[in-house]
Amino acid sequence: MPTPRTAESTPPTPGGVVAVAFSGGRDSLALLHATCRAAQALGLQVVALHIHHGLLADADGWLRRAQQLCTRWRRHGWPLTLRWQRLDGQPAPGDSIEAWARAGRHAALAAMAAEAGASLLLLAHHRRDQAETFVLQALRGGAPAGLSAMPRQVQRDGITWARPWLDQPRGAIDAYVAAHRLRPVDDPSNGDVRLARNRLRLSVWPALEQAFPHAETSLAAAAQRAQEARAALAELAALDLALLVDGDGALAVAGWRALSAARQANALRAWWAQQAGHSAPLAFVTRLLVEVPAKGAGTWPAGGGWACGLRRGRLQVLAPPSLSDAVGVAD
Repeated sequence: MPTPRTAESTPPTPGGVVAVAFSGGRDSLALLHATCRAAQALGLQVVALHIHHGLLADADGWLRRAQQLCTRWRRHGWPLTLRWQRLDGQPAPGDSIEAWARAGRHAALAAMAAEAGASLLLLAHHRRDQAETFVLQALRGGAPAGLSAMPRQVQRDGITWARPWLDQPRGAIDAYVAAHRLRPVDDPSNGDVRLARNRLRLSVWPALEQAFPHAETSLAAAAQRAQEARAALAELAALDLALLVDGDGALAVAGWRALSAARQANALRAWWAQQAGHSAPLAFVTRLLVEVPAKGAGTWPAGGGWACGLRRGRLQVLAPPSLSDAVGVAD
């Protein structure tokens, strides 16, 4: 059965605080339970972080159950507290509900973990989740960054976000829940086939697993290889850009064009992300690779007011006028 661990991360010091993202569902309930069991021996305080998305009528009931559960476990002597936050607003017309909820959830978790003084935030994703993410990214034509799926840990603003069960099969979490007679909440949205992940889980995955019994293990391993490839490409881009980018963030076109086609594309994407703070659209990168001359001048729109300009043999990122001063790029 799975037990809480922090992968390669440094655990909190005795007397420290570890946070657990807690929806009340099977996976997060098992992780919170296992973390609380281990916390006393490690001298840790545990804080459960619950997000009220405000999208379903059951959300109020899930919050009450989280409050009651944490109160009961605290009475049993476990060093546990609960923090919760309701997301404000709703997705804009045409926006993805999944993307909106994910962005709001991450921001709320980070804020609550910081307020609680937690240096470690645990997430309950497991191997099946990793395999599903790889498949979804592949179906969207994902690059190595997307195919990398979910990292085991990442550092953000002084907090380590860790997925200690990322190598655990779903069956191990099911067994843990059954052994400890845990009662997770049932989210009816998990049956909504309008959501891509649900379509994969309900319609595709059973057939895939029947035809290929080791699909979960193999796809999770592929995600790991993609993570390694992503890291190697980032290192290569850093080596190339160190020789090509000046103090103003401009890219020397002649030196860039001297690279192989694959390294040009890799360096261009990394350079844009560094200067603009976000990824470049695929069609935009493709156009630059074809159209940018070694000499001359020109401007290529990237969408959203962003553009790339060529002057005196150097490419520059051009931010929207309202952002130019804030991001520190030339106009």
